[in-house]
Amino acid sequence: MNKLKVIIVMPAYNAEPTLKKTVNDIPKSVVDEIILVDDKSKDRTIEIAKELGLTVYNHRINRGYGGNQKTCYKKALEKGADIIIMLHPDYQYDGSLVGEMIGPIIHGRADIMFGSRIRTRSEALTGGMPQLKYYLNRIFCILENIILAVNFSEHFSGFRAYKREVLETLPINNFSDDFVFDQEFMISAIAYGYKVGEIPVPIRYFTGASSIQFIKGTKFLLQTLKTLLLYMMYRINVMKNKIFHYRIN
Repeated sequence: MNKLKVIIVMPAYNAEPTLKKTVNDIPKSVVDEIILVDDKSKDRTIEIAKELGLTVYNHRINRGYGGNQKTCYKKALEKGADIIIMLHPDYQYDGSLVGEMIGPIIHGRADIMFGSRIRTRSEALTGGMPQLKYYLNRIFCILENIILAVNFSEHFSGFRAYKREVLETLPINNFSDDFVFDQEFMISAIAYGYKVGEIPVPIRYFTGASSIQFIKGTKFLLQTLKTLLLYMMYRINVMKNKIFHYRIN
């Protein structure tokens, strides 16, 4: 079997303090290329990325977290990636686990993989996850598992891997440019019937790591609830939606 082309994409915004550490953890023998898309950062993210030998694209205006990912995936597909890994450049996720992430996709056991930071409550809190964020994560995880008929330990991970077909099939351009992009993506993938798996990853919360602010975080949670409501209405055939199938499986 020919070797699959593996590309990591990094949606970046003001990642100067953590970018080098994140990249240094990535096993270069597993990855063919690293693409960084800068969303009009105010620091030296672009300069550092170029010094590290990354393929760099930059937005002339800030397009938002979801808008950044849209560019990431477009560029990775253009470069012929068979497997695309999205890794936040904020050093909260252990990039050394890239091989473990893509293994189930290579062997056909999964179409999508993500790294879960929630193996145990003690581990999550010891790793620095704020208590409020942890308990909100747990509440929304239970809610999403029930509605989506899955059994994941987390739904908010910033470390994900996809086989090419997923990105070519899902209506990504219909997803939000905001933080809810990840939720729309995963709920849409489940609606399309893709196989999703997860592996545990160490958690790293520290001073200087990126974190969504309170107002934006509240907006994100409300948007997630809205997306779940739309999914339930779609599943019972009450209404169609541009991010889901137009037919019921």
